[in-house]
Amino acid sequence: MGNHLVLFNKYKRIMLLTFFLFYKDNPFSPFIHFHFCISFGFLSKERNLKVMADLKAPLVRPKRKKTWVDYFVKFRWIIVIFVVLPISATLYFLIYLGDMYSESKSYEQRRKEHDENVLKVIKRLKQRNAAKDGLVCTARKPWIAVGMRNVDYKRARHFEVDLGEFRNILEINKEKMIARVEPLVNMGQISRATVPMNLSLAVVAELDDLTVGGLINGYGIEGSSHLYGLFADTVEAYEIVLAGGELVRATRDNEYSDLFYAIPWSQGTLGLLVAAEIRLIPVKEYMRLTYIPVKGDLQALAQGYMDSFAPKDGDESKIPDFVEGMVYNPTEGVMMVGTYASKAEAKKKGNKINNVGWWFKPWFYQHAQTALKKGQFVEYIPTREYYHRHTRCLYWEGKLILPFGDQFWFRFLLGWLMPPKVSLLKATQGEAIRNYYHDMHVIQDMLVPLYKVGDALEWVHNEMEVYPIWLCPHKLYKAPIKQQIYPEPGFEYEKRQGDTDDAQMYTDVGVYYAPGPVLRGEEFDGSEAVRKMEKWLIGNHGFQPQYAVSELDEKSFWRMFDGDLYEHCRKKYRAVGTFMSVYYKSKKGRKTEKEVREAEQAHLETAYAEAD
Repeated sequence: MGNHLVLFNKYKRIMLLTFFLFYKDNPFSPFIHFHFCISFGFLSKERNLKVMADLKAPLVRPKRKKTWVDYFVKFRWIIVIFVVLPISATLYFLIYLGDMYSESKSYEQRRKEHDENVLKVIKRLKQRNAAKDGLVCTARKPWIAVGMRNVDYKRARHFEVDLGEFRNILEINKEKMIARVEPLVNMGQISRATVPMNLSLAVVAELDDLTVGGLINGYGIEGSSHLYGLFADTVEAYEIVLAGGELVRATRDNEYSDLFYAIPWSQGTLGLLVAAEIRLIPVKEYMRLTYIPVKGDLQALAQGYMDSFAPKDGDESKIPDFVEGMVYNPTEGVMMVGTYASKAEAKKKGNKINNVGWWFKPWFYQHAQTALKKGQFVEYIPTREYYHRHTRCLYWEGKLILPFGDQFWFRFLLGWLMPPKVSLLKATQGEAIRNYYHDMHVIQDMLVPLYKVGDALEWVHNEMEVYPIWLCPHKLYKAPIKQQIYPEPGFEYEKRQGDTDDAQMYTDVGVYYAPGPVLRGEEFDGSEAVRKMEKWLIGNHGFQPQYAVSELDEKSFWRMFDGDLYEHCRKKYRAVGTFMSVYYKSKKGRKTEKEVREAEQAHLETAYAEAD
């Protein structure tokens, strides 16, 4: 019997070898190869596991048939260079002149104009006939919004209120360390005013065009969010015009505290934000930035990222002022940690100063990537230039918009025209181009608990294959009132890396680029990929910022977000019937007058309560 088994195993191996060689192009050949190697004992236990892991790599998809849209997108750079960039540069210059004119006015004059404009808003709201007019929207054109989500709700009949004049810094209070600003003040404007004073907002979003109103009502993050939370967490007071025309000031501890906690992520559906008081912090002239290369699998990259800013021993003196990570491929990433430094320190002999703001400089993400070859290094970057390091190349989206935009000749000759305004890019694309980008392009942020970053990276690799990936940590506070986004219940008892008693550490996993299958000319269903991402986020207590395209239905939306406080404030402050609901405002697709009315009726009946 034993001899028969020996002969069986011998011939089994021969048959497997023959089958493997004959069917080497067979779609099942990886499995045959694996069985063959096991049979001959060529694979150790560890190697076996690695091969099995390789089998989980992204599937090779069928080739996609190209259409005219593919060729238009490929040569869109012609329109960008000859139309979008010149107009963008002109607009940036005009906006700069407007900012300079605003700064030439005294704070007293700005506040007087602000009060007059608030009265105009109140008067306009009171002119609305609820029975005849549509729901209230701002008069801002849909294509002006920086986010990728289509502002389709404005296609339905609506009642416009113009907030276009609310773009002034009303006060910089050095004693209270508070900046009082209007909602259309952008990050470039506020950093230009505060950094020369050695002051800054606690959280300064990277792109110049991002406005205070958008970052509060929507979502805002920066490399300092591991210390201060999201942008809205740094706000001390909101000035809101409610549906009935009342002007109120909401703080954490006054009679409108419920409104204060409900405003973030509400997308302007509880009232009209006309001013905000935001926390300031002291800063220095330079950022001392350390570039740390990390290599290994995605879980190893995630651990290297965590260790770069969240010391396992809990020593707070090791926590940097700024941190971000970039994962360039499945095995390589660079983590950057920064601390504020004085001008005297930066100019010491032997220290390298890098003025990344110059138009001809290499794009920041490519500059950081050099650490993978030359190893860890340190340099000093002027603080304001560091804040806006991703503006010129729009992270790495500039490479898709202008494939040669990162080349030295282009940077030297035309780099001063960069970046193209996102609003103009949206304005110069038709419906077909817009749908193409929804299906063949990804711009999403996945907010996940810090300890699940490795799992999120693996999910993105398997389902989307998008690189580079941006990593930015942020505190998610346990508020006195449960907000739309909230930490995992009981997180404070787990004592995980990065968590504190009052906040769970989360990370923004930024996925911005064309997926691997699209770059290889393979089939890719962008809508299905986003649906899978949203399902994964719901299952892992993650959140999806609603500036991006969402595929969530209403029931799933309220599984991801908590709607109790939001709906309470919608009813208490009479927003229902005046402002569109946050889900419907975020919903993908065109909206008709009938749909808008039906959605409002559904919210009157608290449809969100049906969520599990």
